[in-house]
Amino acid sequence: MPPPQPAILFRDQRFAVLDKPPGLPVHAGPSGGRSVEDWFALLSRRKDGPWLAHRLDADTAGCLVVALRRTALLEAQALFAAGRASKTYWAVVQGEVAGCAGTIDAPLLRTTSAAAGWRMTVDRRAGQTAITDWRVLGRTTGRTWLELRPRTGRTHQIRVHCAVLGTPILGDERYGTAGGGLHLLARSIHLPLNPPVDATAPPPASMLAAFRQCGFDAASGGTARGAAPAKEPAT
Repeated sequence: MPPPQPAILFRDQRFAVLDKPPGLPVHAGPSGGRSVEDWFALLSRRKDGPWLAHRLDADTAGCLVVALRRTALLEAQALFAAGRASKTYWAVVQGEVAGCAGTIDAPLLRTTSAAAGWRMTVDRRAGQTAITDWRVLGRTTGRTWLELRPRTGRTHQIRVHCAVLGTPILGDERYGTAGGGLHLLARSIHLPLNPPVDATAPPPASMLAAFRQCGFDAASGGTARGAAPAKEPAT
């Protein structure tokens, strides 16, 4: 049986934006198992499609765009490839980030070792360009709530860049310390199409306590009092 269908954050004839729960992969692994693709038959009865317009790590929650038409898929893929899709992430990180806002420019390279398997590492000579804008939304002792806006779309970019700050994401067993699950939310997405696609995902229950400790208040739109002004990415 498919997993319980997630909330649909946006839907029209072209796209559905799902609120993906943490812990669910977008594709079934080599040995099978549940995945986002189990929901496809519920989203469309067309013989062709649906298709994932992009991907999220299994442990990342939040906005996931599914194309319901091939023409929509091609339009979305073109936006992602050109860096014109606007993605915003929220994370609770371990430690107290210095400053209120900034930009991380740390090229990433996939490396593999027999002991640790594969991971993304910062490599300023051979790595691919990876840039993330960040700002602090809230704080508590030993933790910080960050908003992150990637300008590029490298594998594990947000996770590695948080570790570059010296504050790995809470529950990140690969780049930080395991325990409690990865506290990373694909908070919102904007596709500048005609008409545009816009969706916002709430923090899932498994992350809510940590966000609240840092000042999250759903009644105020999710922004803690005293947050730094939004920083627009450079063009």
